[in-house]
Amino acid sequence: MRVVSLCPSLTELVFDLGRGDELVAVTRYCVHPAAELVGKEAVGGTKDPDVERIVALAADLVLLNEEENRREDHEALVAAGVPCHTSLPRTTDDTAAMVRSIGAALGRAEAAEAIACDIEARADRVRRAARDEREISWAYLIWRQPWMTVNRDTFSHALLELAGGRNVFSEREPRYPVVEPAELTAADPDLVLLGSEPFPFEREHIVELTGLTGLPEERFALADGEYLSWHGSRTPAGIDHAEALVRAARER
Repeated sequence: MRVVSLCPSLTELVFDLGRGDELVAVTRYCVHPAAELVGKEAVGGTKDPDVERIVALAADLVLLNEEENRREDHEALVAAGVPCHTSLPRTTDDTAAMVRSIGAALGRAEAAEAIACDIEARADRVRRAARDEREISWAYLIWRQPWMTVNRDTFSHALLELAGGRNVFSEREPRYPVVEPAELTAADPDLVLLGSEPFPFEREHIVELTGLTGLPEERFALADGEYLSWHGSRTPAGIDHAEALVRAARER
């Protein structure tokens, strides 16, 4: 089978399902697993793939994510007769279902079932553990200038909510709303998370936001953006990461 992946998290999943050798092309943003990706052809980015080249590669399957990739590129591939698999998981249950679906498409149902069951088991454990714990209000920032966060319709929200957290901007629109520092101050969250992607927040930005919001520095924490936004074989560790972040805020 000849496979093209146009989403970094799906590229990683293909390798973890044991089909990495069949990946004929990926995007320039596909970085895991680094050693195994050496020599793989890059066919552009997630938003600007080289559709003509993908068609020329005669792929048996192209993996896409409805948020990471553009509808027009998907439609162009379908029009050219290229088999495509699209997905957009918003919850851990959605992710387990996606893993099973891709596993079936790649002929790796047993390996996919192991990953999916791990996702479900960890999610159930974290959900149960959070029932008797104090709820932690949070905001998760993904971009700077403008400051952007996530609402209820995102995978990051689902992971942190699972761990017993309440998103102070859950009802804001669109999915990634712009917020002002003064709005963070007014929302007064117990925890403000700064992700490592898409904007690479660092310790200096905690200092900056402490000054802009007046919130205590101990309420801020850096978070691994890959763990909180990549859905697939990274999700089990992402569930644990979200739980650890919320737990640390409770114990503060």
